[in-house]
Amino acid sequence: MMKLSFLTMVAVGVFCTAPVYGQTKSEIRQFNLAGPYAVSQPVVLDTVDVQGKAFAESSWLSALSLTSPTDKSFSGAVLPSLTDSKSVGLLTFYVNNTDYLKGKIEVKGPRNHQLFIDGAEASGDLSLSPEHHTFAIRYLVEPNDTDSIRVSIDANIPVVATLDKSHPYMSHDLFDGKRVRDMRLSADGAYVMVAYQTTDRGGTSRWSYELRDTKTGRLLSMLPHSVRWMPRTVAWLEERKENGQRNLYQVDPLTGCQSRFASDIPEGDFTVSPTEDYLILSVKEEGPKEDPGVFEVLEMDDRQPGWRDRTYLSRYDLATGISQRVTFGHKTTSLQDISADGTKLLVGAAYTRLSRRPTEVCDVMVVDAKTLAADTLFVNEGFIGSGCFSPDGSQILFSGTPEAFDRIGCQLPDSVTPSMTENEFFLYDIATKKITPLTKDFDPSVGTATWSKHDGQIYFTAEDRDYVNLFALNPKSGAIRQLPISGDDTYRFDMAEHAPMIAYLSYKTMEPASGYVMNLKTKKNHTIFDGRTALGDAQVGTCQDWDFVNSRGDKVYGRLYLPKDFDATKKYPMIVYYYGGCSPVSRYFESPYAPQYWNTLGYVAYILQPSGATGFGQEWASRHVNTAGRGPAEDIIEGTKKICETHPFIDATKIGCMGASYGGFMTQYLQTQTDIFAAAVSHAGIANHTSYWGEGYWGYNYSEVSMANSYPWSHRQLYVDQSPLFNADKIHTPLLLLHGNADTNVPLIESLQMFTALKLLGREVALVEVEGENHHILDYAKREKWLATQMAWFARWLKGDSTWWNALYPKKHL
Repeated sequence: MMKLSFLTMVAVGVFCTAPVYGQTKSEIRQFNLAGPYAVSQPVVLDTVDVQGKAFAESSWLSALSLTSPTDKSFSGAVLPSLTDSKSVGLLTFYVNNTDYLKGKIEVKGPRNHQLFIDGAEASGDLSLSPEHHTFAIRYLVEPNDTDSIRVSIDANIPVVATLDKSHPYMSHDLFDGKRVRDMRLSADGAYVMVAYQTTDRGGTSRWSYELRDTKTGRLLSMLPHSVRWMPRTVAWLEERKENGQRNLYQVDPLTGCQSRFASDIPEGDFTVSPTEDYLILSVKEEGPKEDPGVFEVLEMDDRQPGWRDRTYLSRYDLATGISQRVTFGHKTTSLQDISADGTKLLVGAAYTRLSRRPTEVCDVMVVDAKTLAADTLFVNEGFIGSGCFSPDGSQILFSGTPEAFDRIGCQLPDSVTPSMTENEFFLYDIATKKITPLTKDFDPSVGTATWSKHDGQIYFTAEDRDYVNLFALNPKSGAIRQLPISGDDTYRFDMAEHAPMIAYLSYKTMEPASGYVMNLKTKKNHTIFDGRTALGDAQVGTCQDWDFVNSRGDKVYGRLYLPKDFDATKKYPMIVYYYGGCSPVSRYFESPYAPQYWNTLGYVAYILQPSGATGFGQEWASRHVNTAGRGPAEDIIEGTKKICETHPFIDATKIGCMGASYGGFMTQYLQTQTDIFAAAVSHAGIANHTSYWGEGYWGYNYSEVSMANSYPWSHRQLYVDQSPLFNADKIHTPLLLLHGNADTNVPLIESLQMFTALKLLGREVALVEVEGENHHILDYAKREKWLATQMAWFARWLKGDSTWWNALYPKKHL
């Protein structure tokens, strides 16, 4: 395909006449060309077909695929044709509109032609959301025909056509294309299974799986599904149903040879012991039933489907086929780990305790895998996560919050409550019961961890400011070192059981995730999948760090995103975005809140990490607790003002802000504190702390984080005085409220309350519900419109253009 320079691209599409009624007319005079290809008359056996229709020459048009290679360019007036045969051809061009396009397209010349836009047959009317659009014209001509073609677009905005597939990063680029999703290493680290998800435009999605050599990255074979590697043998397990039995087979990765590993195993999720001689199964037990018409709710969590069900553990011996229960009782039990020699099970039992915070606690015990004798390590313990054995089985690594184990890992004075979402590591010695905090003075918030059987080091991810990095911890010395990984956001990793190999997935700030394998001895990274290929023809702008010191003397970190064609002499509207929940806005590239997409539509974007975010140390994270927005809001307001002051290309009168969940609350709260924003978008935002506290599946649980030991009856200033709903009269910013109406986290009533208040106050407000969606909008088509709704709102209030909004939500007179 011919590549065009910028000047040529402009010349391709635009011969604009003077605007008429706000319209501009553009003549399209250059096209990509496929054909012409000869077509022949079919053998006529009858005058009509089975439907009674005569043969029509126009049917020849469908003989040419819309994806036929356009390997030539055409810029003449007379359509290319053959000298000795009727022929069909395909003309294509692209339009990258960054504002809503409304108008008409006219195709004159060929007697037989069809127009397609983005693969669908189209009429002359145009209503196109900002996107990368493909226009295709099929035509039919006679031998030596002199039919000419003239294509014109009359629209509300100037139209620039191009023959180049490369385009600014658009909404479909957020979700479409091939993405790497998982990597799993064999026990010896020689092989890696790589899982991909490929999504086509329109939402059709499929998965594919590869087996690769880790040393060379060479593709060995395609796999029919994801695989579960054996813990010691270099093979993976296949599960089959045969004659009513559930059997397991181990498969050699090179030869594909299979041998039976286990026969007639019971139902339940299973874990293979490191010694490969038994399985531990997690089995579900249904809880007591109620009258479905009128029933008692036992406690808050009883609103959740399946809460009354419990799981127990069972041990299945591969040699004898004997299966026996490991745990029994009314508490849900889970397997946290099996010691490397297979002799010990680390078992947790979780349950609720409503008398004090935290309301969710657990008992943890070490169980002898043969005798089932249990050594209880602690009971009724809150603030802890999962654990794993050291390679020799003498110690256990636990994760937990700074309040775990009587605050032994807490840096803060007793008067300060740490954030329950900031995580630390603790070392538990089984013989002495001694607990040692490992990351007390380590500011990043730790994530998932693996204790390597190969070298005895603990490898883990951690939120490191707005990065997610990979670290190694020496449990003997306590020393922590950052690994030299590729990328800025490591969101998944897997270690070989018995080799110094680690596979991981990582995003770069302006690229989709890549897949890597690292040799921990040489520290060399080998790229298995290059995430840049997932960008396809899309082009992104740039990102630069922009931090500031606030009035309290704190450094507040942030990032400024600029469009690819950024021009410092122009004035740009800006969108400000901040964290939801408590984790910082990381450099995760595939978020639906995508500054690289906002750039394409003509906005600069400012993402900042206000106080309360994890990953910056315990003290910074604790500022989320019992502030109900105070502090974080001041950081956002101050940062927004300062970035405008120091960047003349930002139009300070055209600033929008957006957030989701806690970020949705923050969006609403900000409008009660400042008038610097010209538009705001709140997705699944909390309007009323008091109602949210008793709503949803986790309202009171999240209040244990954000309102620790504070309740509506004891801390009215937090629950009422700082709720946006009770300050709705202070809101004058046009506010869009978005909400999935099946949200079990922040129920729809939160947006309904604010919508009602602002409607009665006569303020600019809109409420858009997404049918059947929960806290996250996952359905492809609904997500497209949800995303368009956000950007149409900003176009309306930051660009003064309501065309997109009115196309999505036409005015109704009721």
